[in-house]
Amino acid sequence: MSHNAANPNLFPSQLAVLLLASALGLPALAQQTQPSGAPQSTPPSAAQQQSSPSASPAVNAPKEGFWGRVNPFARKKWVKRQTDPINDRLSELDELNAKNGRDIQDVDARSQAGIRKAQSAADAANQAALAADAQARNANGIAQGASGHVDRLNTTVNGLDQYRQVTETEVKFLHGQPILSSAARQQLDDLAESVTGRQGYILEVEAHSPLAGSAGIQSSERLAEAVKRYLVTQHDIPVYRLHAVALGNAHGQADEDDKPVRTSTVHIRLMENSLAAKGAAPPQGVASSTGAERP
Repeated sequence: MSHNAANPNLFPSQLAVLLLASALGLPALAQQTQPSGAPQSTPPSAAQQQSSPSASPAVNAPKEGFWGRVNPFARKKWVKRQTDPINDRLSELDELNAKNGRDIQDVDARSQAGIRKAQSAADAANQAALAADAQARNANGIAQGASGHVDRLNTTVNGLDQYRQVTETEVKFLHGQPILSSAARQQLDDLAESVTGRQGYILEVEAHSPLAGSAGIQSSERLAEAVKRYLVTQHDIPVYRLHAVALGNAHGQADEDDKPVRTSTVHIRLMENSLAAKGAAPPQGVASSTGAERP
């Protein structure tokens, strides 16, 4: 007390110094009061940041407005920067969709072209099949016609030597003399008239005589020659159509029994080939001297 009383002017200055020391000592005291084991976080210097190769570059964080993450008063450029990636992606999607559309159209066009080509090939094959079927039918018709023609030819060839009897007549001679009576000539005239205009015919002449041996053959030859001579000279019958045989007293094809020959006769048969006579007048029966008529 005595000291303070002795220096009354020093008290205010000391109080100011104490207050200043207290103000300056508080931060140091705060640092000293931290735990000794806790690491002190000191911001790295600029030189350390530049020298550290492992330090990652700072990410440019999008600038935010005053109102936080969404700024209702953001400018057009900022909005454009935010929407450009989305627009680029949408453009890529549009191009991809357009390419897919073009590819689909190309595939469809090629498939349609393939279908048309296949249809054309099928139509051509169908036409070819129809043409082949028509040709086959035509060939079948030609083959059938040829087969029928061959059959007709075979029938013609087989029937060339086939003759049928149209009519027959028997001319009698008196006493074996080769002289034609008026009745005999009338018979021959009727026979010649029946062959007028006829085709494919022959006349078979069989001469008979009651005489035996060579005498009968010679007698029957004279009778056959008399008949042939009359038909050739009086009616222009071709010689190649007359086929004569002298049988004497032997029985011929026209004889129905084995009775001995009693009279001198000449038996004449008109034979016709049906194939050679086609188109000619139908044969007409001529009554024979015996009154019988054969078809």
